[in-house]
Amino acid sequence: MRLYFLHLGTMQPGDIPVPGYLIQTDDGTNILVDTGWPLSAVDDPQNPPGLSIEIRPEDTVLARLKEIGLQPSDIRYLVCTHLDDDHSGNHDLFPNAEVVIQRQHYELAKSGHPRFAANRASWDHPSLKYQLIDGDYELVPGVELLETSGHVPGHQSVLLRLPVSGNVLLAADAVMHSSMSDAETRIIFVTDMDDEPTIRLSTRKISDVAHREDALVVYGHDPQQWPTLRHSPSFYE
Repeated sequence: MRLYFLHLGTMQPGDIPVPGYLIQTDDGTNILVDTGWPLSAVDDPQNPPGLSIEIRPEDTVLARLKEIGLQPSDIRYLVCTHLDDDHSGNHDLFPNAEVVIQRQHYELAKSGHPRFAANRASWDHPSLKYQLIDGDYELVPGVELLETSGHVPGHQSVLLRLPVSGNVLLAADAVMHSSMSDAETRIIFVTDMDDEPTIRLSTRKISDVAHREDALVVYGHDPQQWPTLRHSPSFYE
C-alpha cells in the first residue's frame, strides 16, 4: 500500500496547507481523500473573509494526480472527510468514483445548510454515486474511516496501516494543528460547529487511536508539520 500527500494549495496568512491524500492498495485500488478548492480558484480565488487562497496550476487535484500517473477515471473511492469549501471543490470531476461520506454529514449538507452551499454544484452533482456510512467503517483492508464529529457533524478521519512506514492517522479537520491535539486544552474555533463536549471527544478519540495503533497523526492544516512530510510524487508505503 502507498500513501501520497497531495499539496493542493496554501491559505494565508500563516502558510496554511490545503492537503489531499491518495492511497493505492496492493491490488491497484485508488482511494482519493478530499479534493481541495475548486479548479476555478487558480484564476479566481474568491477569498473568504480573512483568508487569501494561493493555488498554482500544479496544485490542482488533477495536476497532482497526473504527476503520479493517474486520471479521474482511475479513482475507485473518493473519501470525503467533510464538505467544507477547501475539501470538496472538485467532487464532480470523479463521476466514476464511489463517494464515501458519513450519513449524518451528507444529510446535513443536503438539507441546505449554508456552510456547505458554495461547492454544492460540485458535491451534489447528479452524476455522483454516494455511499453513506454510519460511524467507524473499514473501507478496504488496511484503510479504516473513523467518525470524528466536532469540527462539523459527521466529520471523518482516516486510519491507514502501512506495512513499511507504519500506521498513519489522517486527522483532517478533527485536529487541524498539533497544538490542538490535547482534548482538554485545545482551542475551540468559530469554525467548529458541534458543541464543546463533542469536539473534545473527537480530539480524544484521535489521540487514543493514535496511541493504540502507534500511528503518526497527520494534522489537517498544520504549517509546521506539513513541510516535514514527504509530498507527491514521493510516497509512504
